[in-house]
Formats: sequence, C-alpha cells, structure tokens
Amino acid sequence: MKSTVVGSFPASESSPSNFKDKLLNSFGAYDPFKEAIKSSVIAQLDAGVDIISDGQVRGDMVSIFTKYIPGMKIEDGNTFIVGKIRNPTQEISINDLQYAKKVMTDYYGGKIPEGKGVKGIITGPNTIVHSSRIQSFYKSKEDAIIDLAHSLKVEVDAIAKKVEPVYIQVDEPFLSTGMVDMKVAREAIGIIKDGLDVPLAMHVCGLLNDAFKDLATFDIDILDMEFAGNNVNMGVLEENAYLLKDKMVGFGCVDSSVNEVDDVSDVDELVSKAIDIVGKDKLLLDPDCGLRRAPKDVAFKKLKLMNEIKDKYS
Repeated sequence: MKSTVVGSFPASESSPSNFKDKLLNSFGAYDPFKEAIKSSVIAQLDAGVDIISDGQVRGDMVSIFTKYIPGMKIEDGNTFIVGKIRNPTQEISINDLQYAKKVMTDYYGGKIPEGKGVKGIITGPNTIVHSSRIQSFYKSKEDAIIDLAHSLKVEVDAIAKKVEPVYIQVDEPFLSTGMVDMKVAREAIGIIKDGLDVPLAMHVCGLLNDAFKDLATFDIDILDMEFAGNNVNMGVLEENAYLLKDKMVGFGCVDSSVNEVDDVSDVDELVSKAIDIVGKDKLLLDPDCGLRRAPKDVAFKKLKLMNEIKDKYS
C-alpha cells in the first residue's frame, strides 16, 4: 500500500533575497514559486508520502492550464471560450514537475527509491469546460470538451515522456455533479488515455452514489475518490467495488475540507474498512482533495497521520 496526495499544498510567492535572485528579477527571470515547489515537495517527503506532486503552487486548477490554450481567455479571474480550442502554446507543467523530481532525487541522496516518485496532474477537460463560459464558436459544451481533450493530450504525452512519472492524474470533480454527459466524458478521458505508457488516474470528489457505476467504466487505471469528508462513498464502494475489476482505488482518508488534524481512530477505521473491501494491494492512500487552503502545519500533520496509518498496515 502506497500513499500520495491529490495535488495542491499550501504555498506562497517568495521575493528575491540574495544578489543572484535580485539580478534575475531585474531581467524578469526570477521565479517566485520555485521555493514554494521545493518546500512543498520536502514537506510531502518528510511526512512520508510515496508519490508526490509539485504542490500545484501557481494558481487555481482551471486558469493554470487555460491561460496557455488558444481559444480560451481569462478575464477578471473567469475563463471564457472565445474560439476553437487548439493545442497549448507551450508545455505547462513540465518544468515544475522536473524540478520537483530533482528535489526528490536530492532528498534521497541521488536516487529515488523503488515504488516512490512524482506524478503529473492535469485538470480534466470536462471540469475545465463546465467551469468556463462559452462566448463564441462552440454551440455545445460537449464539442468543446472533445477539442480540449485533444489539447490536453499534448501536455499529458509530454509529461509521460519528459518527466517519467509514476502515473498521471486527471482531476474531474464535475463528474459527480450530474451536470456532465457521461458518454462524452468517457470519450474525452479515452482520448487522454490513448497510447499512454504510464498509468492514468482520475480524481472525482463529491458524492458518487449516482455517478460511480459510470465512472467504473472509464478507461483509467486508478479511480481516486473522497471518503473522509462524506458518509456516502464508503457504502457506494462496498456495494460496487466488484465493478472496478483491475482498477486501483485512490482512497481519500483525511478530510481536506476541515482545517484541523483528523482523529487518528477515524482515519484508521476508514482505511481498515477499505482494506477489507478492496485489499491493501489495490489501495493508494491520499487526502480527500488538495490541501491548499489548510495552514501549512495542519496540512503537514494530516499527511503525516495518513502515512502513519499506511505504515501500520503495510
């Protein structure tokens, strides 16, 4: 049994504090988020996380991608679809993931242990389109979703080739809302999965009593869900685990909606139940969602608690 994170970690921009950084800043080359990536990676590793993220430090889950995708624009913090969606103008997350992997490699003295590593994370096409407003070109969200899936596929393939992650995660919280055409959503994820030579995970938070049977049919290797923050999904998993067949379960076992450290007995009970339902070998422990909104010390303690439970059952 391994542990991971859904993605985000508390972070803040830094200011240049030495001569080199000030010089870089004068040329517009200083990266105010580089230190945030490093500190979030080290915090994850110190807490015992096996498969880390880069901390997703640069912005919200939609704009971090849409600002590089032709056909989309950001105005007053909102994303609009203004033309045909095309391939990204540049690689979006590669540099941050490569840096996170370097920090992890240095942390382990030059070689990342087997079974540990970095994962790439993208926000899914269904969630991005349903979080955006169509102003022109597309008559339906469904057509935009398919074009965006092809656009994001470019980024996914670049992550797989240039970062060599343990796996890639697609964040699709909108799939639990009942607002998404599941047939189109399945097609979009299939486009992203096609030809991919690393495992693909899909994170879907929210109540899954209506969506689970559809989600189980998606062409993914890992279905990641929340279990600490609601009292419905465990029953859904227990009744329908057989539908997952050979899929692994990303098991949200600490509550990311509460800015206090979870009760150890509650987390232990959840993980014990999950082991009984799907088995240790099919479980990846993680928080329900990202931890960006938590204080740094609380986020760290949540991850540390999660990994102490992992170690107990490993």
